Amino acid sequence: MMSDQTIVCPHCRSLNRVPQARLGEAPKCGRCKQPLFAGKPIVADGALFDRLVMRGTLPVLVDFWAPWCGPCRAMAPAFEAAARALEPHMVLAKLDTEAEQAVGARYQIRSIPTLALFRGGREIARQAGAMPERAIIDWARRALSA
Repeated sequence: MMSDQTIVCPHCRSLNRVPQARLGEAPKCGRCKQPLFAGKPIVADGALFDRLVMRGTLPVLVDFWAPWCGPCRAMAPAFEAAARALEPHMVLAKLDTEAEQAVGARYQIRSIPTLALFRGGREIARQAGAMPERAIIDWARRALSA
């Protein structure tokens, strides 16, 4: 028997219970009726980041970046393309470490871009440096299966 997943709405931040078997059916938020998955990364502030990682049950792949970082900007299209490939079995989010310095400090982000994969409220893998789309997808899937 497959379990339900708790999905955080990226729009209104409410929690939604979605059966695992129905994740691929474009589920919408029960509160605001917006899509729970948009095929692109969620732009997260510190509060939304915490909610995604601590309250949602899907793995969360986070791109820690900053607007002044050239490699971060260069990797952005690859990360967006990876979202289309990895959703709805994983949530992808971008967190601006310049705007959310406390979150960057809490996770000891020392270089950007840094990808971190979270599951069950814990960081399970980390990779620093820009990567192309295929490498992001392969790395995330390998990290989940480890």
